Amino acid sequence: MNRTAANTPEAAVRLTEVGVRLGSRDVLTKVDATFPRGRISAIVGPNGAGKSTLARATVGVIGLETGSIDFFGRDLHSFTPTDLARTVSFVPQDTHVDFSFSVEEVVLMGRYPHLRPLEKERPHDHETVFRVLDTLALGEFAQREITTLSMGERQRVLLARALATEAPVLVADEPISAFDIGHRLETLGLLRQRASEGLTVIIVLHDLDLALRFADQVLLLDHGRALRNGVPLEVLTSSELERAFEVHVRVVEGGRSLFFEPRSSTEPSITSRSE
Repeated sequence: MNRTAANTPEAAVRLTEVGVRLGSRDVLTKVDATFPRGRISAIVGPNGAGKSTLARATVGVIGLETGSIDFFGRDLHSFTPTDLARTVSFVPQDTHVDFSFSVEEVVLMGRYPHLRPLEKERPHDHETVFRVLDTLALGEFAQREITTLSMGERQRVLLARALATEAPVLVADEPISAFDIGHRLETLGLLRQRASEGLTVIIVLHDLDLALRFADQVLLLDHGRALRNGVPLEVLTSSELERAFEVHVRVVEGGRSLFFEPRSSTEPSITSRSE
């Protein structure tokens, strides 16, 4: 069940007037957003809205043209690479790999920020890896080469690597896009549980129904700007959402699901009902 804005926790990640320029194009313009500690925040928007760019900028993969990003009150640029890796883990959208490491070896890479240079993995590191593999039903793949896995299986491995880091913030760029519906629900349920234990999750999602069902707050982007940032039932039935996706939106099933229809429809643009 989605949480309300009541008893809002402290900010884990704060974006202030974030702007990103790639080549000659402004991809993000003055984006302000606050992602609370121990909550799931979904970033949504149409294709080309700047969702992936925002995710990568948040973890420092892409530099900022303007603005700032801080984690728990500390500016992103003040972190050493190791400190940043211990603070935020990242699941990229791209699952392409050119190396033949085993699944276990890939997930073990998530423990590297906790090791000194040339230090060998400790028993605790291996225990953490196998616990995460079991949690994501990847134990049977531990000795398989990652290049032999399907795209969906690779996505689960990259998520496992990020979770193995045990960083307090997880940023994931469409980490379930290649999953079947069962694995999507299981994975988001797992992230829901981890958020209840204190993990801050920032996740790019295309599926607005899943954002409505699992997210505590939603940031809506369009053309590189933040249109709305708030609880799902406020954002996902908004006029901004209709304008961004060029559809009418209706809330159905007692506020648990969305129904979309072309703008040409004579149906009301937004309706809601309770069971």
